[in-house]
Amino acid sequence: MRSSALAIVVAVVVAGLVTALKDRAALQEMLGFASSDQPRPQFMLMGRVTAPETASKPQIDVQAIADRLRAAEISPPLQETTPAGSDDGSVTVAQAQPPSDAPPPAKPVQPKVDESALRYFASRGDKARLQAEIARLQALYPNWVPPADPLAIPQGGDKQLEQMWQLYSEGRYAELRKAIADRQASESGWQPPPDLLDRLDVAEARARLVNASDLKQYATVVQIGANTPSLLTCSDIDVLWRVAEAFARTNRAPRAEAAYVYILNNCTNPQERLATVQKASALLPYATMQNLLALERPDGNGGREFDSIRSDLARRFVAAGNDDPDLAVASDYLAIVQRLAETDGLASDNLLLGWYQLRRENFADAEKWFRRAREKEDTANGSQGLALALIAEKKPQEAEDVMYKWRGASKDATATYLAATANLMAMQPPADLSEQVLSRIAAETIAQKYVPTAQQFGWFARTLNQPQTAARWFETALRWKPDDEPSAYGLAVTRLQLRDRAGVTEIQRLWAGKSERIALLGETSKRQPAQSPLPAPGQVPQESSGTSPEIIRAPAERAEDTTPPTSTDVVRQRSMQNVTVRRSARQDRGCTTTINAQLLDPETALSRGWCLMDLNRPMEAAKAFEAALNSPNRKTREDASYGQSLAYLRAGLSNNAAVAATKAPQTQQRAAELQVAILADRALAAFDAKRYREALIFLDQRAQLRQEPIDLMVLRGYAYLNMNMYGDAERIFNAAAATGSKDANRGLADLKAATHPDSVD
Repeated sequence: MRSSALAIVVAVVVAGLVTALKDRAALQEMLGFASSDQPRPQFMLMGRVTAPETASKPQIDVQAIADRLRAAEISPPLQETTPAGSDDGSVTVAQAQPPSDAPPPAKPVQPKVDESALRYFASRGDKARLQAEIARLQALYPNWVPPADPLAIPQGGDKQLEQMWQLYSEGRYAELRKAIADRQASESGWQPPPDLLDRLDVAEARARLVNASDLKQYATVVQIGANTPSLLTCSDIDVLWRVAEAFARTNRAPRAEAAYVYILNNCTNPQERLATVQKASALLPYATMQNLLALERPDGNGGREFDSIRSDLARRFVAAGNDDPDLAVASDYLAIVQRLAETDGLASDNLLLGWYQLRRENFADAEKWFRRAREKEDTANGSQGLALALIAEKKPQEAEDVMYKWRGASKDATATYLAATANLMAMQPPADLSEQVLSRIAAETIAQKYVPTAQQFGWFARTLNQPQTAARWFETALRWKPDDEPSAYGLAVTRLQLRDRAGVTEIQRLWAGKSERIALLGETSKRQPAQSPLPAPGQVPQESSGTSPEIIRAPAERAEDTTPPTSTDVVRQRSMQNVTVRRSARQDRGCTTTINAQLLDPETALSRGWCLMDLNRPMEAAKAFEAALNSPNRKTREDASYGQSLAYLRAGLSNNAAVAATKAPQTQQRAAELQVAILADRALAAFDAKRYREALIFLDQRAQLRQEPIDLMVLRGYAYLNMNMYGDAERIFNAAAATGSKDANRGLADLKAATHPDSVD
């Protein structure tokens, strides 16, 4: 019976040891260290490293424990009794009462314990290690009672062993190994304390793990952690952090998450828990972090333990949303960053929100946050984001202006600026750009050899009726990118306009079998091509150009200007008198009411358009003609295109008129009439805007097609006068005055006043 009682006590002791290992085993299972792809680790048994099951030495020396218990006689014999009436076979363990004449039990004998480490840590004042050593010895020797004064423990006169413990405490592990080897060589049969060897093995493993982590050798970190599970405890949180990072860096996020979960479930130090979440947030994705934050605990003051880093976490999560447009960040985090952006005054918070909204195509919100960021600090990043939002909102002119300052800040900034220029040059109707803006766009396009903008310059020049300039831009684009079909098509159309039949034939030969519209160009020669779709801004030109194409310039303005005596509106009306209005046979005078022209059939819409022109309601007429363009009848479409052009001309929208003229083929006579009227209208519009050089360009182009009337001659003279080109102005005014023009005589008087102000009364 005594042996049975001892066996029971041994079982209890073993059960306690197993319980002590439970948390560590759970961590090993969590991290996958016990999986088949990892070597079987050694397990820590209260500070001692024991070999795996395959080793010859058993994990727990049960017989040794039983012998110590028997020698100490720590308890009286135990009896197994079966209560009367019990028929379920259960066994109740009861403690037998000693006979009254039995001697009192002997005092337990203290087991022999190596207390050298205990005394050493006490002598050094290392309380943390002292308490850890006491806990270890108590777990290993349940009957051991720690001394009241560890410093009173005799040294035993082993100065060399004391020196070895000192080397260990100072982290001089190589010297300690040498000291042990030297003593074993000099003293036959001497063996170091097993505890010292165990501690040395673990310390060296930790040093190797830390070194591998610092060198970013993450696979080695994982291997050492698997082989030395005694390192993976809350008492050495830094090792746990390093192992978790190693898992994350080697694309094993689930195991990294398991390591952080273990810390938050088992470790209690508030600062270490806070640091754990901070480290995890830098490595784990948004969704995984939400799992970790679910383990947050109350802080005891009515808040949560991670409240102090909530703002930083929100910023990090919104930034993650900037990288992944499919990631839906919780509204709580967005609200935190919005509050920070409004209260902290940091441009970076506004940028986070701007990029987040831009990635989700909420362009108006993105523009708002980028503008606020630039108000606080004008940076390349903020300007780039604002420019992209403006491009998406079809505001490329402002986007170009925003990005020009930062166009060289980075490759992305350059690409954004060039995208803005390509979209700006492709606008319909064409944007009214100053000479300065056109010049800088052209210079940057040439410097970067950017094909999309060069191509759009060609189409832009065509809308201004500058075919020679357009041809040079298309040629330049093709030198940079020979396989750019839109540029080849633009060049072919322009050469056809210039009556360069040989040039058109050569382009058709080069593009035979690769572009149907280039091959069929001769059959559609009467149609003015609209601008081609805008290519992707990311295209990179391939070849360098030897020459620079002509830059389309917009003339500078003057502070003081002289206006011709006849209003430009009158001149515009006179120029329109030369346009023959050929109406459809069907006339519908019932157009005084306002209706939706899109609801009419094409023929009725065409008649309504001419009716509205008679009533001088050009914009309504333009809409009616637009509806008529849907007709399947070729003649109806031709009349509708012609009528819409006239309507836009009457409204003073020459660019729109030019576009309308391309919507259906026109007869040669009509095309010439429209071209003359459009050029006259553009000259008048440029003069009204005080862009006198541009007005002269349009007048020169018109003069090549038809003789210049007197009112336009006077306008030319005033353009010269305002540009201080007095000789040219005098020549024009004299020629017009010879016809009896009062406006020309007034121009001569204004010229004299400008050149000889003292002679004027």
